[in-house]
Amino acid sequence: MWDNLKFIVFSVVALVLVGLLGYWAFTTLEPGDLHVLRQEKQDLLQRNRELEKEIAALKSELGTVAAEKDKLAEAVAPKPEEEKPTTPPPTTTTTTTYKNQTLINELQKLVTNNVYMKVSSQGTRVGTIQKFLNLYNKTSNKVDNDYGPSLKTAITNFQKAVGITADGETGPATYKKMIEWLKKQG
Repeated sequence: MWDNLKFIVFSVVALVLVGLLGYWAFTTLEPGDLHVLRQEKQDLLQRNRELEKEIAALKSELGTVAAEKDKLAEAVAPKPEEEKPTTPPPTTTTTTTYKNQTLINELQKLVTNNVYMKVSSQGTRVGTIQKFLNLYNKTSNKVDNDYGPSLKTAITNFQKAVGITADGETGPATYKKMIEWLKKQG
C-alpha cells in the first residue's frame, strides 16, 4: 500500500513538473517569422546608426568644402578698381495669379490627368467640382466629395450656361470652361 501511495504521489509530482515545463515552453516559444522580423529590425537599427554616422561625416566634409569654396571665391573676386563687364538685366516673365488660383490648379490637374466623373464618383476630385460650383452659384453647399444627383443637376446647368454638351458628367472640356470662368473673375 505504501508503495502504491509513493508511486501515486511521485506520478502526480512528475505530471505537475511536466505540465509546468510544457506551459513554460509554450509561453516562451515564438513563431519563426516573428524571430526573423526581430532580427531584421535589429539589422535595420544597426544600419540606421551607421548611416547617421556617415551623414555626420559628410556634413563635416561639406562644411570644409564650403569654407574652401568661400576662400576660393574671395581669391577670384574682382578688385574694386577692376571694371566688371556689363551684362543686360535678366528678363523676367510675369505670371498672373488669380484669386482662386488653388482651385484653378486643382481643375488643371483634372484636365492634365484626363479625369472623367459622373454620378456615384467619390473623392477629393469631386470636392474640387463642388467647391467650384459653390463659387459659380454663390452658394455654400456642403463639400462632401460625393457625386450625387444634385451635383449632376448643377453640372448640367453649368454646361448649358457655357454652351457645351450638357450631360451632367464632367471631363476635360467642362474643367476647361470652369477654369475660364474662374480666370474671368480675376
